[in-house]
Amino acid sequence: MTCGKYLAIPAGVLGLALILLPMSLQAQLMLSFAVLGIMFIGMTRPDNSTFRVITLVFAAIIALRYGFWRTTETLPDITEPLNFIPGFLLYLAEMYCLAMLAISFFMVIDPIKRKTPDMGNTTDLPTVDVFIPSYNEDAELLAVTLAAAKSMAYPKDKLNIYLLDDGGTEAKRNHKNPHVSVAAIRRHEQLKALCTAMDVHYHARKQNDHAKAGNLNEGLKISNGELVVVFDADHAPVRDFLRETVGFFREDEKLFLVQTPHYFLNPDPLEKNLQTFARMPSENEMFYSILQRGLDKWNASFFCGSAAVLRRKALETTDGFSGQSITEDCETALSLHCQGWHSVYVDKPLIAGLQPETFVSFIGQRARWCQGMLQILILKRPFLAKGLTIPQRICYAGINMFWLFPLSRLAFMFSPLLYIFFSLEIYKANILEFASYAVTYLISSFAMQSYLYGRVRWPWISELYEYVQSVFLFGSILSVVRNPRKPTFNVTAKGQTLDKSKLSPLATPYFAIFFLLLAAALYSGYRVLTEPVASELLLIVAMWNLINLGLAGAALGAIAERRELRRNQRLPVKRHALMHIDDIIHHVIIQDASSGGVSIEFVDKAPKLDLANPTKARIEVRRGGQVISFNVVYRSRRMLEKSAICGFAYAERTPETFMAIAELMYSDQSVLQDRLVRRQVRRNFFWGTSRFALWSLTESLRAIRYSAGLIRESVVQSFEDAPMVLNDNKVVAVPLPAKTADAAPVLKGEQLYA
Repeated sequence: MTCGKYLAIPAGVLGLALILLPMSLQAQLMLSFAVLGIMFIGMTRPDNSTFRVITLVFAAIIALRYGFWRTTETLPDITEPLNFIPGFLLYLAEMYCLAMLAISFFMVIDPIKRKTPDMGNTTDLPTVDVFIPSYNEDAELLAVTLAAAKSMAYPKDKLNIYLLDDGGTEAKRNHKNPHVSVAAIRRHEQLKALCTAMDVHYHARKQNDHAKAGNLNEGLKISNGELVVVFDADHAPVRDFLRETVGFFREDEKLFLVQTPHYFLNPDPLEKNLQTFARMPSENEMFYSILQRGLDKWNASFFCGSAAVLRRKALETTDGFSGQSITEDCETALSLHCQGWHSVYVDKPLIAGLQPETFVSFIGQRARWCQGMLQILILKRPFLAKGLTIPQRICYAGINMFWLFPLSRLAFMFSPLLYIFFSLEIYKANILEFASYAVTYLISSFAMQSYLYGRVRWPWISELYEYVQSVFLFGSILSVVRNPRKPTFNVTAKGQTLDKSKLSPLATPYFAIFFLLLAAALYSGYRVLTEPVASELLLIVAMWNLINLGLAGAALGAIAERRELRRNQRLPVKRHALMHIDDIIHHVIIQDASSGGVSIEFVDKAPKLDLANPTKARIEVRRGGQVISFNVVYRSRRMLEKSAICGFAYAERTPETFMAIAELMYSDQSVLQDRLVRRQVRRNFFWGTSRFALWSLTESLRAIRYSAGLIRESVVQSFEDAPMVLNDNKVVAVPLPAKTADAAPVLKGEQLYA
């Protein structure tokens, strides 16, 4: 990176001169193509730090030339308020995007890839407390996480595991509502028995103060380990989690955090509904594979709430986990960075968790993140925080300011409509100016997205995720701005499944926006065909609206929720085992495993298996000198190429069964890594655009079909429920108003659950 630093200074001086240099449109166009050419040359060596700096500097030249032109040439006259006010708001949205672009360039200029250090002698290893905070999660989900935590490779006398149950607190067990109290008592007794059976610690505090942060701080009071590990209730760690993380604390006495990525076994609602989970990088991979590594360069990688190891000594300096905002993780990291502590990011998937399965829970989760980050921005003001270095201030400000994206995204979505329907000229430019500045800037932006994030993000996917969140997060932002202290922590619903395909309860605004943009597209086409001389601005705006329409069409696919019956997510295993059926031992290969069962391939001839009278068997898996065994029941059979694959469900749900699940699913970290790498394949802009255009068409039609089916079902149901009356001696059904579906949640900031 040294050579890159030396080159950055003259490149920056040259860039500043080029940004401010006045020139004709033809010269601007020539400059833009020249700069793009230099960028594309720099992109040929993505791993070379010198070429990376050159590429980022010249991309910044195009962006800032656009910003300079946009500021000095395109704003409407201030004496025309109907044009100027919306025009200036659009301008502010674009300047926000330019600022975030600059910050992102700074963040990822030199991402770090950490190597695992040696942990040292066993006798010198620190003691570790594992906290698993829980609120309303299912006992079986918790049992798998507890079993995986118990299975971690670490001296057992130095490892303590705590289930911190906020669903069975004393306040809940004594609640005046008997339904609440009975449910809490049952949960308390069930989880207490589970922890006793699995030989881990159970703790429920007196009352639910300060949400997750308060629960974790209660864990600090009842434990004394030198290091604290936090796993969410659905985040099961691999066996080597501590081997990959603990050694860093031996190297740096001022290290407070080792954060690892969150890897998910199931698709989020967009991945499920667009059917991309198996082949497209997940949305979070850009953050965990690129941005967190970039933040690590500046000692700014932060706590993400789970899959992390923290030093107790550091937490004691801030009185534990911070709880002023509803994103206690980032707030805690900010407080400790301000005190001079260090953080490290390890880019290896070391846990496997679950994402929200429904669109409602997905939006609720993102609303909490949005509100919490903006709380930190307003209440903590990281860009002015004492104790942070300048790079840390830039990084934290950028992380928090990112969540203002709904304001810019909605501005870009609705601005074209002002000209199409009302002829308000909020953006002054002709075709040549637009091509010389805006088009080359857009080409540069898409090229940089591919260069920096192409391995982990397909073209147009960022725009899609931002749009589907913006519709409801706009209200969340307003709620925080009105009262930064009002939003409260709520728990993300997990483990849900849909038994039939249907529209999300939140679908209405997405349909309204889609049809509004469709009407604008039709009307702009009408204007182009009928106006004697269609203005160049009309052509620009019509194309802009068409892109927005495509985005809105693809988004309809996100809220048209597909049926999902698989409750237990599988992982490929490929392990030899012995299966006992009656008194016969069979050599088998376990092809995959889930928390519900295993898929088996018989090495030799398969025995006769009967579904009518399900075959019972016992499986033995060996690890070193240890034998892990569990009972199963035959459930299904399928053909894979020329081999028969037999499905077996676990016969009982005992602690031994959960330990076997942990052994099969989480003993080998490379299984998660391989699955991650298979999806991280670059897609070029033209492939991504064609793929996205296809979604825009097919997914909007699918959503409309779901909507038509919903209307048809409603009409049929209304006639089935109608009372029968006599009319001219004939029995006639009197239609009643259609039954109202369960009301969708009102997504106000303080009411959202995450």
